[in-house]
Amino acid sequence: MKKSDIKIDSIVGAKSDEEISKPFEGKVEKIYENSVLLSITSYEPEDETNVSDLNGKIVVSFKNLKKLAKKPSKQAETPTNEIKISKIEAKDEQQ
Repeated sequence: MKKSDIKIDSIVGAKSDEEISKPFEGKVEKIYENSVLLSITSYEPEDETNVSDLNGKIVVSFKNLKKLAKKPSKQAETPTNEIKISKIEAKDEQQ
């Protein structure tokens, strides 16, 4: 991934050859010259101890980052029901 493609607060996929064994996801907190500081947001259960040891943060090189595919919004998947509201007028009962 290129530095120009990365924005603060974006969620990216990442891998670390040393600290975390499986790919993970993180939120970009800081951008450095050749790497970023990620706050780890999603990881495999077997990496829980390592993530805890890292206090949930890790510095990752740009070459180990990837854009995540945009997930379809839940609104688009959820069927909608139409509800119509109409005003009911009371009949005059004074005769």
